Amino acid sequence: MFKRDITKHLALWKASPNRKPLILRGARQVGKTTLVEQFAKTYKQFIYLNLEKSDDRYFFEQSDDVKKIVDSLFLSKNISPNKGDTLLFIDEIQESPKAIHLLRYFYEDIPDLHVISAGSLLEFAMRKIRSFPVGRVEYLYLYPLNFTEYLGAIEHSAALGQINQIPVQPIAHKVLLDLFNLYAIIGGMPEVVKIFTKNNNSLLGLPKVYESIWGTYQNDVEKYATNETERKVIKHIMATAQFYIDKRIKFQNFGNSNYKSREVGEALRNLDDAKVVQLIYPTTNVETPIQPDFRKSPRLQFLDTGLVNHILGIQSQMIGLQDLSSAYKGAIIPHLITQELISLNTISSKKPHFWVREKKQSSSEVDLVIQYIDKVVPIEIKSGSTGSLKSLHQFIDRTNHPFAVRVYEGEFKIEKATTPDGTPYLLMNMPYYLGTKIPEYIDYFVNNPLHQS
Repeated sequence: MFKRDITKHLALWKASPNRKPLILRGARQVGKTTLVEQFAKTYKQFIYLNLEKSDDRYFFEQSDDVKKIVDSLFLSKNISPNKGDTLLFIDEIQESPKAIHLLRYFYEDIPDLHVISAGSLLEFAMRKIRSFPVGRVEYLYLYPLNFTEYLGAIEHSAALGQINQIPVQPIAHKVLLDLFNLYAIIGGMPEVVKIFTKNNNSLLGLPKVYESIWGTYQNDVEKYATNETERKVIKHIMATAQFYIDKRIKFQNFGNSNYKSREVGEALRNLDDAKVVQLIYPTTNVETPIQPDFRKSPRLQFLDTGLVNHILGIQSQMIGLQDLSSAYKGAIIPHLITQELISLNTISSKKPHFWVREKKQSSSEVDLVIQYIDKVVPIEIKSGSTGSLKSLHQFIDRTNHPFAVRVYEGEFKIEKATTPDGTPYLLMNMPYYLGTKIPEYIDYFVNNPLHQS
């Protein structure tokens, strides 16, 4: 039973006087059901429905009146009709478009009843609903465990206490970096972390868990696809996409195939909706607002870096690396830092972006950019000297502020630097394990006058 950061949002939802039925969204096997079952312990009564079971779907098939449905539920579960302290959890709600449609009436007709629903392929179920309850439901998003959640899962309270200090203390660096390296290898899928901790931090029992998870996603292809061609394209993408996480992709002939751009694009957008493989698009903006450029080549972002490591077969060789920035052509750590930032988007489904400047003679690419109030802050994920930050320097030469971030294997420090063109700037160097803390550190960085004196 892992403590998830999203729990605080569930508590706020429960306490809100304007509470609406909540839809918990996320890919399969990221822990949605377990999360709600844990949260249900804060209620006196809990009703659990799994709409993959015909007996549970029957409650929604028998009537269009949610009051009758709820009365029937209380009766069949033999519990008192205390709606104010009862949580109704409708799991796998994508199996009943009618149940999704009726959520609005829980809000309108039974506002005292606390209702949470969850489903893994909701985007596809929503396409079948003529009248979706827009404005009558709320959303929260769940992802694999990020590094701070992982520290809680392995019960390393000392490391958790250190990582929550801003700035992190130098004495904690080696311990946190070693812990992060293990996390970078295994990833954050709850079942993987559970088996890993049960087996005393051994990788031996993990391959069959990864295979089971990835097999589930592959079997879901039938549900993602709308026709046979799309089915074949998705299968091809899932068999080859992991080999392209170190580069931007082209849709046309993806993975050395004969598939057309339109076919690959449609299949990738379906996988993106399922949160299994997402498309991360670049921006050319150096000032706010950040706008993705959908005409330019995107990067691929898998749900979980541990899954990618397993599919690529590189986990054992990663154990021996002193600096994981060299793992799989330097792609694993940027992929994981992007995953860490995505995990923070609990109340919305936003994606981060990277920055590009494309010219005939030369091109530049900064790993990530984050909007902080009126600033677009560049983030480079690499080791080496500050002089090697060529793309970041080109960004700084063009933007309207002096703040930049480098994520690397070294200790936390802030230094003054100058681009080759003579633009002075401030560089915040952050160790890899602070990925989930990047927004907080940028706030600390920008608003601390000591750094600017």
